[in-house]
Amino acid sequence: MRHLYECPMRWADLDLLGHVNNVTYVDYLQEARVDMLRTHDLRSRTAGLVEGIVVARHEVSYLAPLMFGFRPVSIECWVTEIRAASFTMAYEVFHTGEDGTRTVYLRATTVLSPYVFAEERPRRLTAEEKAVLERFREDPPPASAPIAPVPHTESGHYPVRVRFSDVDVYGHVNNVKYFEYLQEARIWLVDQMMRDAGVDTAGVSVVVAQTDVDYKVPILFRPEAYDVWSTIAHLGTKSMVIESEICDGDVVLARARVVMVFFDVAQQRSAAPPEEYRAVVTKYAERTRVAAL
Repeated sequence: MRHLYECPMRWADLDLLGHVNNVTYVDYLQEARVDMLRTHDLRSRTAGLVEGIVVARHEVSYLAPLMFGFRPVSIECWVTEIRAASFTMAYEVFHTGEDGTRTVYLRATTVLSPYVFAEERPRRLTAEEKAVLERFREDPPPASAPIAPVPHTESGHYPVRVRFSDVDVYGHVNNVKYFEYLQEARIWLVDQMMRDAGVDTAGVSVVVAQTDVDYKVPILFRPEAYDVWSTIAHLGTKSMVIESEICDGDVVLARARVVMVFFDVAQQRSAAPPEEYRAVVTKYAERTRVAAL
């Protein structure tokens, strides 16, 4: 069985291309799973899950651009795995046309762990919680590969500061905000890379195709910045992979892998980047690999 949630859209959800921003989708997923746990007469039996879970991993695949509309976007969510102290949810974000055709914008999975916030520790699922989650269970999709450690080089360093509004009711930075921090870090990385090489990026656009995030240690609100370390892990014909770590000193708080696709705005399709852009990225990736050795 799948739960269906109709998620309202906001004008502020859009990016410079007029698409729903990659970060915003993760907010939509959060809304859908909370709605699932609060309905279907589940709340009395899963109150601990509604009020106390943390995200351990996100795998998000962006399939098609979603434009703004006053019509809500549909989200189906269900459970794909139930373990002793965690469960995995899957999602599909879509619109259904008048002819019944489904346009899918995103598919994703989230690993969630019950958490006792008063004691700052995870806990096991109860038998009753497992029984409720079992009603929504379907076969899991293929999982992404693990995310490798990221080399820490000065050229890939970005200090990120937590805003008070980033913190959720539990006192932790909300899982959605990690996507925002990663976005800020990679935009800065590419801008600095091209600026140092004197390359104009005005005509180059990219969209996010895939984002995987492993959440290791909660990020807390404080005046001091946290460190984001990023590197170009791969450059393809029409895409590149950026891997990042969010750290507090030597402690890794999160790891991420983001697949970026170069995009032709006029044609609304993927396209190879200019050769001078590719040359800069290739040189940077080689230089950072050597520096990390």
